[in-house]
Amino acid sequence: MKTKPVLGVTLGDATGIGSELTVKALQSAEISKLATWVIVGDERVLRQGESIVGSTISYRKIEHAGQIDNPNDVYFIDLNNLSPDDYTLGQLSAVSGKATGETFEYIVKVAQQKQLDGFVFAPINKGALHSGGYHFMDELHFFASLLDCREGFSEINVMGDLWFTRVTSHIPLKQVSDLVKKERVGRIIRFAQDTLTRAGFVNPRIAVAALNPHAGDSGLLGMEEIEEITPAIKEAQAQGINVEGPYPADTIFLRLDKQPFDCLVSMYHDQAQTGMKLMGFHKGVTVSGGLPVVITTPAHGTAFDIAGQGTANPGAMEHAMKLAVKLAGF
Repeated sequence: MKTKPVLGVTLGDATGIGSELTVKALQSAEISKLATWVIVGDERVLRQGESIVGSTISYRKIEHAGQIDNPNDVYFIDLNNLSPDDYTLGQLSAVSGKATGETFEYIVKVAQQKQLDGFVFAPINKGALHSGGYHFMDELHFFASLLDCREGFSEINVMGDLWFTRVTSHIPLKQVSDLVKKERVGRIIRFAQDTLTRAGFVNPRIAVAALNPHAGDSGLLGMEEIEEITPAIKEAQAQGINVEGPYPADTIFLRLDKQPFDCLVSMYHDQAQTGMKLMGFHKGVTVSGGLPVVITTPAHGTAFDIAGQGTANPGAMEHAMKLAVKLAGF
């Protein structure tokens, strides 16, 4: 019986801070002992990360996950698919985006084969992934496609004990109101309930944000709260879900600070993300929820502005690794 999980780690977009974060995180004794970590990517990119940090990590190279024989070692699978000569740090690169996509294809397949208990990926760049030939809305939909998942998945963020998910995500703001419908709101409430329950919460407490200012002011500022959001909440309550709202978004974080909610369902990306990142930018984790594979990543981006400087904070990467261990059941 395994005493700790076997988890993959990818280096993220090579032009950003991903390799630096990976090196720094795996230098932590606390992190390294939590799992059998299997780094997947190009060894030359990892070497570049070590050069940026100014120190190295100890690992064993293997050809495939079936060669793992010591749970206390760190392993590396070299895909040999990206040379630092082919990109510039801090600049969007289609070549790096293509390598990111190839790495995801590989590691998802290995996880599907149950050779990994899940994986953590360092920050990637959606534009680079798209330029590299992977034309998906975001990495979540890419993973869902690889795993043949057509519904029931969504992005969820974690900040300490507080979880966040949303009715709409990576879309233009002008499209949001058209998608705030009872069925969709209800589906995300149930997704939050199911995800937190699987994560160990008993009867999780869920708050729902309104879409319009002042929660619509009884319809004066919009009808979505009356016609779509409130009916979805009432239906979920009738199903036994511990959910409340809709609460005005401009005071929702004050409410979260005072009331013991476990999860916030927002209507669009920045409605929750802004407040969450102010709570602790270097602690936030994004989970690709509702998929048959455990997948986590830092909730921040590739930080092109500081790539190569050695100043990146590995906090969110470390939290992503810790959460992956928890979600894997260890």
